[in-house]
Amino acid sequence: MDTRTATAELGWTANPASGALPQSFPDLHISGPPGSGGVQRSPMWEEVSGYDENLNTIRTYQVCNVFEPNQNNWLLTTFINRRGAHRIYTEMRFTVRDCSSLPNVPGSCKETFNLYYYETDSVIATKKSAFWSEAPYLKVDTIAADESFSQVDFGGRLMKVNTEVRSFGPLTRNGFYLAFQDYGACMSLLSVRVFFKKCPSIVQNFAVFPETMTGAESTSLVIARGTCIPNAEEVDVPIKLYCNGDGEWMVPIGRCTCKPGYEPENSVACKGKPWGLLRPLLPAYLGQGQICKVFLPPYLGHTGTEEHTVAYYKALGNIHPQCQA
Repeated sequence: MDTRTATAELGWTANPASGALPQSFPDLHISGPPGSGGVQRSPMWEEVSGYDENLNTIRTYQVCNVFEPNQNNWLLTTFINRRGAHRIYTEMRFTVRDCSSLPNVPGSCKETFNLYYYETDSVIATKKSAFWSEAPYLKVDTIAADESFSQVDFGGRLMKVNTEVRSFGPLTRNGFYLAFQDYGACMSLLSVRVFFKKCPSIVQNFAVFPETMTGAESTSLVIARGTCIPNAEEVDVPIKLYCNGDGEWMVPIGRCTCKPGYEPENSVACKGKPWGLLRPLLPAYLGQGQICKVFLPPYLGHTGTEEHTVAYYKALGNIHPQCQA
C-alpha cells in the first residue's frame, strides 16, 4: 500500500465518524496554502484532498481537536495482504502543529500519535463493524515529530514534513490492519507506505539462489539453498546464502564449479569451450590400426560414439593419420 499515488478516496474508517466543532473552538488559522502541509481544524479524523511539498495532489487524513481533553480518535486502514512477508515496514509522512504556538490551548495538547496493527486472516472490519479500543490491537510505537510548525505562511512557505519508519512482526496471518490513534494532536497524515524487504534472486559461485523474504526480526538471518547453474556441479556442500534483515545476501557457504569441457563466464555461467581450445587434446588414439578413442563433449552436438567422433574429425580435417574409420 502506498497512498502517495492515490487520487481517489482512500476509504479508511474513522471513529468518531462525524462530529461538530465545539462552540469554543477558535479560528486557529492552521490551514496552509497548497503544499504547506497545514491542517484544518477538525474534531475527528477527516479525509481531504491536498498537496504535498512538491505540489502533487494527494489524499490525506487530518485531525485537530486540541481544545477538548481526553481525545481518543481512531483511524483504521483497509485490509492489507502481507503477501508472504514475515516483517512489515510502515513509512509515515506527517506534519504536526506546535502546541505552544496555539492560543489558550490546554495541557492536553499533544504532538504525538500512536501506531497499532491488528493481524487477521480475512476482512473483518468495515465502517459498521470496526472496533475502537486498544484491546485487539498490538502497539507498534508512539510516533513523535522531529519538527513541528508554529505558524502558516500564507505566502506559500512549505511546512516541515516528518518521515518516520517503523516495523513489526512476526506476521503469520493472511493480512492485517493499521490503526492510528490521536489523543490530542493537531496534525495531518500526508501519506502511508507499507512495504516489506526481500533478498532478490541471485547467481553466485555458479549457483542460483531464489528470491527470499527477510525474517520475522530485523536481526534474523534466513537460509536460502542454492542449486548449480546448467553445466556446473557441486564442489562444496551444502550450497547456501543467508538473507539478512535489510534484504542483503551474506555469508556464502559451499560452491559449484563448471563441469569438464566448460569454462566460467563472469562467475554466473558455464559455456562450452571453443574448438581451438579442445584441439590440442584431440584426437587420442590407442595405436596403429585401432579406432580412435576420442571423448566428444555433449555440447558439440554428438552422441560421443567412436563412429560419430571419427566422422566428426574427418569432416574438420583433423583426424590423425594413424586413426582408422
